[in-house]
Amino acid sequence: MKKKFVYLFLVLLGVISCGDEFSETPAIGALSNEALANPQGVDLLLTGAYSMLDGWRDNNRGNQFAVGGDNWWFDVISDDAHKGSNDGDQVELLQIEVNDWQTANDYFRAKFTALYAGVNRSNAVLSVINGIDRSALLPIEEAAIAGQEGEAHFLRAHYYFELTKIFGNVSIVSVENYENLEFSQPNTGPAWEQIEADLQVAIANLPATRGDQPDPGRPTQVAARAYLGKVHLYQADWAAALTELNAVINSGEYSLDPEYLNNFTAAGENGPESIFAIQFAEDTGQSLNGNRAGTLNFPGGGPFGSCCGFYQPTIDLANAFRVDGDGLPLFDAYNDSDFANDYGINSDQAFTPDTTTPVDPRLDYTVGRRGIDYNGFGEHIGKEWIRAGFSDISGPYLPKKNVYQAEEFSENSGLGAWGQNHSGLNYNIIRFADVLLMAAEAAVETGDLATALNYVNQVRARAAGSSVVQAVDGSGPAANYQIGLYTAFPDAGFARDAVRFERRVELGMEGHRLFDLRRWGVTEQVLTEYYANETRTIGNFGPKVNAYQSRQDLLPIPLTSIDLSNGILEQNPGY
Repeated sequence: MKKKFVYLFLVLLGVISCGDEFSETPAIGALSNEALANPQGVDLLLTGAYSMLDGWRDNNRGNQFAVGGDNWWFDVISDDAHKGSNDGDQVELLQIEVNDWQTANDYFRAKFTALYAGVNRSNAVLSVINGIDRSALLPIEEAAIAGQEGEAHFLRAHYYFELTKIFGNVSIVSVENYENLEFSQPNTGPAWEQIEADLQVAIANLPATRGDQPDPGRPTQVAARAYLGKVHLYQADWAAALTELNAVINSGEYSLDPEYLNNFTAAGENGPESIFAIQFAEDTGQSLNGNRAGTLNFPGGGPFGSCCGFYQPTIDLANAFRVDGDGLPLFDAYNDSDFANDYGINSDQAFTPDTTTPVDPRLDYTVGRRGIDYNGFGEHIGKEWIRAGFSDISGPYLPKKNVYQAEEFSENSGLGAWGQNHSGLNYNIIRFADVLLMAAEAAVETGDLATALNYVNQVRARAAGSSVVQAVDGSGPAANYQIGLYTAFPDAGFARDAVRFERRVELGMEGHRLFDLRRWGVTEQVLTEYYANETRTIGNFGPKVNAYQSRQDLLPIPLTSIDLSNGILEQNPGY
């Protein structure tokens, strides 16, 4: 069993039918606020607020696989991932991938309601804290309550940030609204002011350093500053973002892990690079603390009899790892031709993987491809491990970052009777490489190209110095891995391209890509090109996908939630 802070599901919170499906209040028979008005009671409520980081609760609304805090299915909207499996499985997600969006789609509803459950569980903590006579507390109790207050504000900021970046127009449910059961509030715009205010309270109250925070799953002041920097970045407030992100970088609290792979293994969890992560655990087989929303995202068969073949990397993403003779990205030329793959070839037919084209070594830690070792389980044998058929739209690749390493299988697998997996691998909401690249982006936009160059090269140097995937026959590296550093950023346009491309190859299949494209204002352009390029290999992809429309830069407010709000919630523009 992992030694870490585990999020348990509380019986202290229940749901009532009060005309709003995303409202949670204390259930009849639960402990009263008075009984919880002490550090131990507050911590129980905090555990419930933390547990919503993975989106899962016993009374889930909508599709159970859509609630996950790793945002895996948002990669499916982007050019990083296909839905996976056969087209007929999880049809609502197929509709999302091919841009047939319906406001009643249960994926949208599930994510919306799960995030508001997180808001309200955070409000439940703050409601109890507000009722405590803190003048009567011992100093050690007051310090504990102050830290817990910081944690609750940090978590509420996280949930509001997710709601804002996904849905745009957000209802602010205050502690007072929560206490008065006034959950249906107007969704008049983004929640940036609320998020920033919450993070400022978190910064003022959280433990200063990792050494002061005994539980690795809980945030520190530095983690809150990293999140605040990200919030400023999303608003294009570049100078403020750079100030916060530089403070994190210069704090000495975090660093790049020498091994890139460690960010996706049990052994590397809560390591030097992990700033804030969902603390999953596989402690009793099909554990309630495992990643239940990601249970579909494993090989459709494969080396350990898993299910269900979802979340397949795209041809486009694999192409992005091709490099030039200096080991640098190809930028606009990366998709001029396709990296060799086995689409349309059965496992009993001959196929030789490309081991000569120069590629970034992060390719084979991100994309599972035939003929290359699959996370220590041996050679990926191709189509037999791919559930999608050749008439489906999901291609030949498998995900790797969310899948266990063979040597850690027994510790993390959470394998169930029909092949479902409740993975115990953590998911990094923010890691240090992300902070470096966000700071590099802010530096570019404030004219500091030297700082941007430094930060991008730090990320690339780590990749260059990491171990590489080895050939299954033991003959050496599995491919022609090359990665170089930039000697200069000649102008802001080049620097901007370099930073954006680095985010894709460093953070691919980690749930960030769609939101990057949105905030850069290039989603429609990039995805239109992606649909055409992907169809070169997957011939029936283009005919099935509809044109991306600008309204899709925000998800629709779920129709059921609008109906239950009695007209208070308004639909996003264009739907």
